[in-house]
Amino acid sequence: MMIVITGASGQLGRLVIAELLKSVPASELVAAVRNPASVADLVAQGVEVRMADYNEPSTLTDAFAGADKVLLISSSEVGQRLPQHANVIDAAKRAGVGLLAYTSILRADTTPLPLGLEHKQTEQKLVESGIPHVILRNGWYSENYTASVPVALQFGAVMGCAGEGRISSAARADYAAAAAAVLLADDQAGRVYELAGDQSYSLSELASEIGAQSGQAVSYQNLPEAEYRQALVAAGLPEPIANLLAESDTGAAQGGLFDDGKQLSALIGRATTPIAESVRQVLAAG
Repeated sequence: MMIVITGASGQLGRLVIAELLKSVPASELVAAVRNPASVADLVAQGVEVRMADYNEPSTLTDAFAGADKVLLISSSEVGQRLPQHANVIDAAKRAGVGLLAYTSILRADTTPLPLGLEHKQTEQKLVESGIPHVILRNGWYSENYTASVPVALQFGAVMGCAGEGRISSAARADYAAAAAAVLLADDQAGRVYELAGDQSYSLSELASEIGAQSGQAVSYQNLPEAEYRQALVAAGLPEPIANLLAESDTGAAQGGLFDDGKQLSALIGRATTPIAESVRQVLAAG
């Protein structure tokens, strides 16, 4: 069996390959990346590396040659995702891939997050393509919030515009384990998984957790969406990223990041990583 992982040089892709290597030989894995030089470490482990650019269909056709299964990790280029994903789907169909797995977003068909539109469109493209596929609707990564722990400690506040909306996040490694489990299982075509953390929290609770573990006073500062966006830009974030984060927080306030179905823990056979553990890891790393 040959399994191809697209976006394999990214944070999620590397974790998926690490999970797969626990169960299958490296000779059965292909890391499809835009810059092969960036994954020399995977080559050293025996993983085959192939050049694949979502914007260049010919590279995708070559990358998928002989593949039984392909994991399409969604593009990071918001606004360009649909045509890029369509290139991948078309190439997978030409290659006769037996199963295409796609990392979508939690409840892509009904999510209030504007980020969900391109995922919903990609899912529709998958249906129209006729290729056997499975959809992994990933909820929020805990790292999306814990990355700002140092800033929260610096200013004594977690900022956002999520109100008291509850967030069922999980560690990126949890979602990687789920992707690996699906790729290694049989009879996955046609399935849609709603994946999220076992536990949920509000940003005020996240602020309290950071404060408790650090021994510093940390509060939650809830801002109007426009003000939060401006604060992110002032902190140095590119405007598109600031806009995405602010809109996502507003979506969280509307329930867009909450799910209590526990399909993720059922799929990986263990509890998901609690937000307290993710905070601890960041603080321990300094």
